[in-house]
Amino acid sequence: MGIVPLAKALELAQEYDLDLVEVAANARPPVCKLMDYGKFKYESAMKAREARKNQAHTVIKEMKLRPKIDPHDYDTKKGHVVRFLKQGDKVKITIMFRGREQSRPELGYRLLQRLAEDVQDLGFIESNPKQDGRNMIMVLGPHKKKTEAMAEARQAQEARKAEAKANPGRSMNAADPDAANADAPAEASAEA
Repeated sequence: MGIVPLAKALELAQEYDLDLVEVAANARPPVCKLMDYGKFKYESAMKAREARKNQAHTVIKEMKLRPKIDPHDYDTKKGHVVRFLKQGDKVKITIMFRGREQSRPELGYRLLQRLAEDVQDLGFIESNPKQDGRNMIMVLGPHKKKTEAMAEARQAQEARKAEAKANPGRSMNAADPDAANADAPAEASAEA
């Protein structure tokens, strides 16, 4: 509407049953809009809520190991680290030393290096292994940001839903033995 005196702007707002809202107070002259202020507050609150929902929270997951870990236990712990890195979380790996193990910190260092090499396609060493009393600590950071990982997971979930909707009869039901044996070759057994 251009530059309008305050009295005329208030009169226009009253005429259209709207509010006169100051948008830019520091501008010369100040910029105002005719709008429904309650609706404006609601929409700005919804935008802020949506922005918070999409905001990634930096989470540091922790995995504790011992220097003499069993190979199967190592694989299990490595699987957890892989899952955390795929989700876009940082992982703090702690090697706990007990008793005489404290005199052999190279065992912990080698274990941490091995783990870092095993997951190097998903993450990188953010802080190098360092001794901290009875523990040795290393932090792995993901190559993907948390928001990227969340977006990929959301897309994969939507793709699975779309596929399930397109092919409703394709899922195998473990409770239905006929469906499980439908593809198996028929075998005849004769009892003597």
